[in-house]
Amino acid sequence: MMKMFSKMTGQALFAITLLMGGLALAADSKQPSGTVTIDEKQFAFILGGTTGGGQLTFQGQEYSFKIGGLTAGANIGVSKMSASGEVYALDDIAKFPGTYTKLDASVTLGGGIGGLRLKNENGVIMRLQSRTQGLQLNAGSASGIKVTME
Repeated sequence: MMKMFSKMTGQALFAITLLMGGLALAADSKQPSGTVTIDEKQFAFILGGTTGGGQLTFQGQEYSFKIGGLTAGANIGVSKMSASGEVYALDDIAKFPGTYTKLDASVTLGGGIGGLRLKNENGVIMRLQSRTQGLQLNAGSASGIKVTME
């Protein structure tokens, strides 16, 4: 029994290492254009939504923005997320606003810590490390986060 548990734990850690390494390599192939911090509240009962805001640091200046979004699918719960990370492929502040969707699968580590990459229609990518509090179940949902400048 212990041998099987050890084998499964090892395989899970190996898979997480590969996924995190892949995320790092894909994002780090270019230098970051800026950094971002986000605070978001997520709520759901069948249809869900997000609301919050953040701060973008780009070319030595700080820009405030708001976020909002809608999810559809089997959703239930309430949670709060704080995230920070790097922004890639941003050469003009006007390209930062837009609708961001998941570029690839998100990774959730223990204690509500995870990471994901989002991309908007202008090709801007946010690579985020997040911390979530609360509980939310999303089964088969499609989502997008709308970013608007303040």
